[in-house]
Amino acid sequence: MVNSASNSQYIPGTCNIGPKEIAMRKRASIYAAIFFVVLTALLFLLDIDKAWRFIIFIPAFTFAVTSQQWYFKFCVYFGLKGVFNFGDMGQQFNIEQKENFKKDRIKVAKMMVAGLLFGAIITTLFYLLP
Repeated sequence: MVNSASNSQYIPGTCNIGPKEIAMRKRASIYAAIFFVVLTALLFLLDIDKAWRFIIFIPAFTFAVTSQQWYFKFCVYFGLKGVFNFGDMGQQFNIEQKENFKKDRIKVAKMMVAGLLFGAIITTLFYLLP
């Protein structure tokens, strides 16, 4: 459910989620890190063809983006959708000003690029290992 409301904690392009949303993203980041470690270990232990190493891009990218979300207190999905939430999970409040929405989209782009770069670097390094 999307409601229209203002909240003094929302800072365009900087912060669009509160403590409950942040905690959820922190857990997602931990799960992505665990999945990354387990997948990496399996690829080494099972001596699978080196081309399969590229698959670790997915958990590396996921880890990078979810980590940024809790660190920056900014949800990528909310930024794209034009909403914020500092209350209970599932609540969403519309961003009314187009300029604020634009700032959020710029933040999303930066976070996605950082996630892509992190994923690409980690994947390349992993691929180059013997």
